[in-house]
Formats: sequence, structure tokens, C-alpha cells
Amino acid sequence: MRTRLPGVGLVAAIALLGFSTTSLSGQARQAAASKSGSLRLADGRPDLQGVWDFRTLTPMERPKDLAGKEVLTDQEAREFEQKNLRNQDTRESAPRGISNGAPTTTDLERAYNDFWWDFGKKVVGTKRTSLIVDPPDGRMPPLTPEAQARMGDRMKNFQRAAVGPEDRGVGERCILGFNSGPPMLPSAYNNNVQIFQTADHLVLLNEMVHNARVIPLDGRPHVAKGVRQWVGDSRGRWVGDTLVVETSNFIGETAFPNAGPNLRLTERFSRVDRDTLLYEFTVSDPTTWTKPWTAQVPMTKTDLPIYEYACHEGNYGMTNLLLAARAVEGGAKGEGSK
Repeated sequence: MRTRLPGVGLVAAIALLGFSTTSLSGQARQAAASKSGSLRLADGRPDLQGVWDFRTLTPMERPKDLAGKEVLTDQEAREFEQKNLRNQDTRESAPRGISNGAPTTTDLERAYNDFWWDFGKKVVGTKRTSLIVDPPDGRMPPLTPEAQARMGDRMKNFQRAAVGPEDRGVGERCILGFNSGPPMLPSAYNNNVQIFQTADHLVLLNEMVHNARVIPLDGRPHVAKGVRQWVGDSRGRWVGDTLVVETSNFIGETAFPNAGPNLRLTERFSRVDRDTLLYEFTVSDPTTWTKPWTAQVPMTKTDLPIYEYACHEGNYGMTNLLLAARAVEGGAKGEGSK
């Protein structure tokens, strides 16, 4: 399912093809600074490089049974972790819903044992009850009527026998990973990102579907509003020791639940200590949520490498899904698949 990349050096070389003005000697000085254990590069900026793990049991939204409780005690955190350790190796025969024109069950939908899942086993170090820090209730603001209608249309397309690949989500189509964003969201597995950094560029290489986002830091303007991209158009700048990345120009479909083309994303990266990177993001889209909201995701440094995520090698999965849709349309004997 996953194979090791040929080498981190090759990944770095590919990523650096997008860089413009940083000299080889400057890169060498930065690499030396990183190896020496310093948390800053030769240009004085915080060193954000490395592989960062962002898995956690802390939910994005505060559970309703913890309403009004912002932080857990040590004992409550241990109890929450034990209660929420996820056993996904479950098989149920009762239909759970409709997908691609047919009833679904966990026997097919979740035919993985626990080996394949990696939700994490701990809550975040702050012991907050949600990753959302604003609004104070730890919950996403309500969806606008426009967003509710958009979500309903997407669900109808998902449930019907797929007319084409466009009826399925971007994750299932292997266009974007379901946790790689932007913004990055802890999820079922492959919760890792590798950061490459020079004086004028930053690269975020997500393990999920190996998405690489190249972010200029040299003050250049955003592309024209009519130019839309799957991961938007990102521009970064330093505010003190925090790297702030502004992203806009998204395509209508994104990996971010419910979002649309008017999404504006502000991400902040702050090196807390040798092993911790604080990732904070604020989303604003008046056509989706009634007000902006903010979440914080602490990331932990890891010595493990990034692995290649081979999503639908040859995309056979999509071929089979569309054949199944034609069979549903053709009846139980599958005449429509001929």
C-alpha cells in the first residue's frame, strides 16, 4: 500500500526546482545550521524544517458532552484517551447509508484492521477539549443557507450511481489527500508533513497523496483572481518569529469539508521548541460559515521518513466504481456494465 521514497535527498532536489534566488552556498549554510541543532537558519529565521507528526485524539470540535469545558484535567485526559482509542476493525451487516446507488456497510466500507489506522493515542499537550480555539465554545460556526444547499447537492451526487468521477470526493479521486488540506487536519492515517525551507521559499510536502505546496516568501503578489488551483495560491511572510501564509484562489471543490471557491485561509507556523511546531489556521468564507473560525494543531518532530502514498495506482478503483454504477443502473444482472 505504501513504499519508501527513493530518498529524502531526491524529494528535496525536486522541491528545490521551484526555488529562485537562494544560492547553493546559502543552502549549505542553512543545512549546517540545522545539523548543529540550532533552531534558526543562517538568515536568522526560525528553522521549521523536518518531518512533523500531527496525529491526535483531540477532536476538531468540542464534544457536546464537554460543552463549557475548555481544558481537561490530567485524570480526565487519561480517561478520554482510553474511551476514544479507536477500534476500526468492526464488521456490520446492517446498511449504514447509500453510496454509488447501493446500500453500504462497514463490512465493505471499513475492511481494514487496526494495523492500518493511525488516529493517535494521546490528546494534545494543552489538554484542550477541541482543536478549535475560536469561537470559545470550540465548535464551528453555523453553515450559511448557501453552504447547506451546496452540501445537500454534494451528498445527493455521492449517493446516486456515479455519472462520472466528478460525483466522488477529491480524496477518492486521488486529487487531494483528506488530511493534507490546506488546511492540514488530523485524520485516519498518514498524518505527517515534511517542511523544506530557504530564505525565499517554503515547501510543505504532505505524506497523504504526496502533495507538495511551494510557498513564495519573497513578497510577490497573488496570481490573478481568475486563476484557480486545487490547493489555492499561497504567499508567505514572517511576522516576528511566526511564518504567516495567506491562501486564496481555490477551485470550488477542496479537501476541506464544505468549503467553496471563496475560502480564504490564514496559516501560522511557530517553532515552540526543539520538538514542537504550533500550526494554527483561520478560515474565512462568508458563503460557507456565518463567521471566521480558528484551530490550533500542535505538531511533533519525528525522525521517521516520509513515505510515498500510492493512491489508486492506475486508478483501477475509480474504473471499478463506475462499472458498479452502471451495473446498479442496469439492474441486478448488471446489463448496464456491458
